[in-house]
Amino acid sequence: MSETKAPSETKAAEPKINRREHILQCLAQMLETSPGQRITTAKLAAEVGVSEAALYRHFPSKARMFEGLIEFIEESILSRINLILSEQKDTIQRCQLILQLVLTFAERNPGITRLMNGDALMGENERLRARINALFEKIQTHIKQALREKALREGIGFRLDEGMLANLLLAYAEGRISQYVRSDFKVLPTQDFNEQWAFMRQQLLQS
Repeated sequence: MSETKAPSETKAAEPKINRREHILQCLAQMLETSPGQRITTAKLAAEVGVSEAALYRHFPSKARMFEGLIEFIEESILSRINLILSEQKDTIQRCQLILQLVLTFAERNPGITRLMNGDALMGENERLRARINALFEKIQTHIKQALREKALREGIGFRLDEGMLANLLLAYAEGRISQYVRSDFKVLPTQDFNEQWAFMRQQLLQS
């Protein structure tokens, strides 16, 4: 599976700068290099090399800029989850691949990961946090559905509620993402994943 990278990692390949994309690239970069700091439109404009008025010609508000990055997260993760579910039929393997996808995406997009765990959204428009919450709810729903289909495919399901199991698996991923942000991107989300998943897999098979 090819790894998705933030817009900032592909700009060198673009022969002509798309100003809207360039603004999002700079915003993602600032989220990565300025952990713990609130990004203002003045700072972003200076990073982009334009006036604040020029920023607002492309985005009506800073919230809409953040939404542009959130849309990138949604498209990157949800489209690949759909691909996993269509190509992989084994329940346990599906869950592994979904968790690995989320963690790998976060690892390769450190700045954007600050949006995923809400760190960069403190003091911002509440609808941004709601949208991130909705994203994780969708991921959990996909995991829950994958777990529920085990009974249909194999004739035997889990003794524990699939919703509870899905929540537990997603909580693991969210915890690793939070550690990544809290460590200023030093503790990688995928670190020891194979060993940890082997343990979780065994618990799932016994649940």
